[in-house]
Amino acid sequence: MQRYLSGQGYLVDVARDAGEAKERLTGIAYDLIVLDVSMPGEDGLTFARSLRAMGNVPILFLTARKETRHRIEGLEAGADDYMGKPFDPHELSLRVASLLRRVKSDAPPGWVHFGEYRFDLERRRLWNRSGPVMLTAREGEVLVHLARALGKPVRRDKLGHESSLGERSVDVCINRLRRKLGEDARSARHIISIRGTGYALRASP
Repeated sequence: MQRYLSGQGYLVDVARDAGEAKERLTGIAYDLIVLDVSMPGEDGLTFARSLRAMGNVPILFLTARKETRHRIEGLEAGADDYMGKPFDPHELSLRVASLLRRVKSDAPPGWVHFGEYRFDLERRRLWNRSGPVMLTAREGEVLVHLARALGKPVRRDKLGHESSLGERSVDVCINRLRRKLGEDARSARHIISIRGTGYALRASP
């Protein structure tokens, strides 16, 4: 399942049980969780209830327990969708996409996604699949203005003025941000240079 969904363009992590899943959840904000019921240790229903108590991350049950009463139990535990095994991987992919579209339409405007990164504009915090990416106050300011204009160029002089940076300091700050995103001016995938203008944060799937 991990190989199939990865081939569909998703970033996928796998946890062997609820304990390992909880450890991963402390450092990464996941967009969706595919969950089994029969797991070693804490079962999926109990884990789903604890997840729902913590937040609204979408939960899709994928389990061999597929009778009507099992589906009702899963939905009552907080699941957003329920699939029985055996299953068609293509159907799973379609259901995942449907849940993510629903979440995206309900998402608060303070979040911006680009590539494997998620940025909280209000708190100025950045995450990737490995956990939080530390930003300085100025880096956070610059990224806020780029994120608000997602996909559109922001002039260097305007960016410097709005982020309390001098225009010359903007380039230095951009270079630091790029390094934290694992790129540089030549290999920039997210923060791109706009010749004669400034910079833009590229929106990517």
